[in-house]
Amino acid sequence: MRRLTGKICVVTGAARGIGSAIARRFAAEGAEVIVTDRDEAGGSSLAAEIGARFIRLDVSAEADWLRLAGQVPRLDVLVNNAGVTGFEGGAVRHDPEHACLEDWRAVHRVNLDGTFLGCRYAIGAMKAGGYGSIINISSRSGMVGIPAAAAYASSKAAIRNHTKTVALYCAQQGWKIRCNSIHPGAILTPMWEPMLGDGPDRDARMAALVADTPLRRFGLPEEVAAVAAMLASDEAAYITGAELQVDGGLLAGSAATPE
Repeated sequence: MRRLTGKICVVTGAARGIGSAIARRFAAEGAEVIVTDRDEAGGSSLAAEIGARFIRLDVSAEADWLRLAGQVPRLDVLVNNAGVTGFEGGAVRHDPEHACLEDWRAVHRVNLDGTFLGCRYAIGAMKAGGYGSIINISSRSGMVGIPAAAAYASSKAAIRNHTKTVALYCAQQGWKIRCNSIHPGAILTPMWEPMLGDGPDRDARMAALVADTPLRRFGLPEEVAAVAAMLASDEAAYITGAELQVDGGLLAGSAATPE
């Protein structure tokens, strides 16, 4: 039997990148997948391809979550994946000295408020059955400082902490509702393309960007999806409040040969 057979799973930000890989893996594992995203064309296309259902969702909008709760009242797994870096519109100053308040808030509205609203929805939908799995996609940037992306790092660090709070709250209520976070490092998704380009120096650019990663390569979205599938499954029934790093060993320390 496939690991997620019979489970209803909502994945946010699923139109591309890590979210798309998670939706595909969940469908392959037998789940009934609800693909959500602001990108209606991309989300609908993926849903049709994998035999899933698409619902438009802006994770920063409380009204959208309330509408989703009305359409998907029973829930087994939620993946809070939708997020922004703050650089989607081009170069913006996101360092602690020059970042403007509106840019700071815009990142937190999606990344942190979206995760808060998602966790709240999931608890409400799961508590009747007293069982479920909430998976929050944080980042390696949520565990270390990132001077040029202060809002992104702050929002991902807050997701890391809120995950633990949700895990403890649900356990305190006596529910078997688990909440864990995944912390990807450099994962080869479309957000990297502007930096990599398609010129003859692409391979050199890729190597330079992962030079500090012990495994010396980018991770793949499918590798993050594999961890999400494990956390969503009953195999992870004793894992809650945990943070799993998918970063090629980056946070483990240096892989340099001692002198």
